[in-house]
Amino acid sequence: MGKFLLAGALFLLLQSSGPSYKNQIEHWQRERLAALTADDGWLTVAGLFWLKEGRNTIGAGAGNQILLPKGSAPAMLGAFEFHNGATSFEAAPGADVSVNGKPAVSSPLRSDVSGNPDVIRVRDLAMYVIRRGKRFGIRLKDKNSKMRREFAGLKYFPIDERYRLTGKFVAYGPSKKIKVPDILGDIADEPCPGYAEFSLNGQTLRLEPIVEDGLLFFIFKDQTSGKETYPAGRFLYAEMPHDGEVILDFNKAYNPPCAFTPFATCPLPPSQNHLPLRIQAGELRYGH
Repeated sequence: MGKFLLAGALFLLLQSSGPSYKNQIEHWQRERLAALTADDGWLTVAGLFWLKEGRNTIGAGAGNQILLPKGSAPAMLGAFEFHNGATSFEAAPGADVSVNGKPAVSSPLRSDVSGNPDVIRVRDLAMYVIRRGKRFGIRLKDKNSKMRREFAGLKYFPIDERYRLTGKFVAYGPSKKIKVPDILGDIADEPCPGYAEFSLNGQTLRLEPIVEDGLLFFIFKDQTSGKETYPAGRFLYAEMPHDGEVILDFNKAYNPPCAFTPFATCPLPPSQNHLPLRIQAGELRYGH
């Protein structure tokens, strides 16, 4: 599963409550905006090209299997060789293109499954291999993408400290697998360490997370989904439990990358994470 944490420390910040809580959440919102709009943020994701077995040519000229925006790259940049799940890149003669900051000639490429994919750069474009299920593709990032140029900003529900909840964390022993679907129609079996149980508006509720980057990652949907908030649901990170408790701050619930670009491959909320009430906190639906 891809990484959806926008900035390494962003979702660990601001766990305290008190008189300055509103200012803290506003600071978190500014950090969220900065990460989203950064040169390597999700707004720059401008293409996704699934690789076919064999040679996949790439460039800005007509006739390439992977067609880059006009003026963004040479007519012929090179080719990806894809065989039995292994990908390599071969630069076209004279192409000014790099792999991990070094001039590209011919080299194998690590995918994002490694946690540190090899990055190809040409002008304002960056590309790397992603793996989703049995498919491998090239993700394209463009600093001048249409989504980034036309970004209209983020909006939120009013900050409400009542949505900063302390819940009980019940660990599974050992962890179990939960089925997490994605927008591609794939279903991944992801390890789940336990469940968070909390009370809101007189109801006792549960959410099952997976673990990502040392944090609890909740993918959830509620009765604002498709109305005030993104139809497919929202994301929420929380620190790992301490003494059997976990803090869920829904003021930091936010939209998945798919709300901003059609080229992301977002996970969707598992059925047990569909909440039967309205969570009127966090990030609102973007655009239409």
